Amino acid sequence: MKVERLSNCDLTQRIDNRKEYEKKLKKYQLRLLALQHLLVEKKIAVIFVFEGWDAAGKGGAIKRSVANLDPRGVRVTSIAAPAPHEKRYHYMQRFWRKIPQYGQIAIFDRSWYGRVLVERVEKFAEKKEWKRAYSEINSFEKLLTDDRYIIEKFWLHINKGEQYRRFMERQNNPLKQWKITEEDWRNRARWDDYLAAAEEMFEKTDRPYAPWRIIPANDKWFARVAVIRYMVHAIERNFKKALNDEDHPSGGGLGSEGCTETRGH
Repeated sequence: MKVERLSNCDLTQRIDNRKEYEKKLKKYQLRLLALQHLLVEKKIAVIFVFEGWDAAGKGGAIKRSVANLDPRGVRVTSIAAPAPHEKRYHYMQRFWRKIPQYGQIAIFDRSWYGRVLVERVEKFAEKKEWKRAYSEINSFEKLLTDDRYIIEKFWLHINKGEQYRRFMERQNNPLKQWKITEEDWRNRARWDDYLAAAEEMFEKTDRPYAPWRIIPANDKWFARVAVIRYMVHAIERNFKKALNDEDHPSGGGLGSEGCTETRGH
């Protein structure tokens, strides 16, 4: 029986008090900054992948995540449709070129998962191509995490009603109209297709070495804090495992902690 992760996600989770939000945000921002220095010292690289619905708040969560980091050691890459010359190569080629060096943090706003999301739904990729992509992606992420890389993947989840509210807010605000396009409305019309694609993506690419974290994002404050908390935990978990391996050598991947956001608790 397939697990419908998005329908099981509790979107009522929220932070109502601004002081509580700012206190928690600062706490995890400071911890992330301290960990950034350790990553440089230990020469470990981190890749954070962001996917999710249009207007789910990916940009806002990324902005708060990097706000207090040393800009010399972090890079945010927004992924759009491949350029004509990039189509001459295997689709993963353009992502290999953006992998961070040891000691750096790379954040991908959209990613190689476009192959099994938008390219699947919009039929930009043939069925055999996007089906093959699951194993290609798993191999790619396993190769990196077997080396000195940490990978954590976030899906920011909102419901259809909240998305409509945010779309209309953008459309009616002259300062935010640039954020809404006809493509956003077209994607919304294919919500069920994207939902099915996302669920299959979780099923086939959620791995202990590169886990998915489904973040309830109807409340932006809650989502931002949850994202940074998972960033901190992902890095701390890696360091803890490294220490354990020194004392008790045993193979295996990074492991996956319990995820309250994923399970909707």
